[in-house]
Amino acid sequence: MGLPDPDKLRIVFYPDPILKKVCAPVTQFDSSLQNFAEGMIELMRREEGVGLAAPQVGVLIRLFVCNVTGLPEDSQVYVNPRFVDLTGAAELEEGCLSIPNVHVTMRRATTAVMEAQTTDGRTVRVEGNDLLARVWQHEADHLDGRLIVDTMSASDEISNRRPLKQLRTDFANANKG
Repeated sequence: MGLPDPDKLRIVFYPDPILKKVCAPVTQFDSSLQNFAEGMIELMRREEGVGLAAPQVGVLIRLFVCNVTGLPEDSQVYVNPRFVDLTGAAELEEGCLSIPNVHVTMRRATTAVMEAQTTDGRTVRVEGNDLLARVWQHEADHLDGRLIVDTMSASDEISNRRPLKQLRTDFANANKG
């Protein structure tokens, strides 16, 4: 699969085009996948996030990690996730590690039932509510190349104008030459 060194993972920032790509299913379940996922969990913890998807570290595979409690034993890895059921709805503000200082009001299901695989290829079916369901939906959006900025309201666009402009400038400057 050619996964990167887990100790060298870095967050990819908006507007990097890799964040808009649809990820490929994972077909190889081995120790490199487990090590990659552990590296993602460590990076998510270091950056004080509650979720992190593989494209956010530049890898276009269908995998995300999450932890809504901050307790190490609550870290989860989901490979090839798909929603079986989404119910309820709530609008709340969301942020994203790849789009720092930007907050967007997002309407999400309040309960999610998801089927996914573990890093050893076992299939699991899990149910999450409220924040956990929201995080799953946010991270699953990343796997399909969708970002919170794609559905911003006019007021969100106005309130996030400066940080988005800064991110675009930083990206352009980092990619000159």
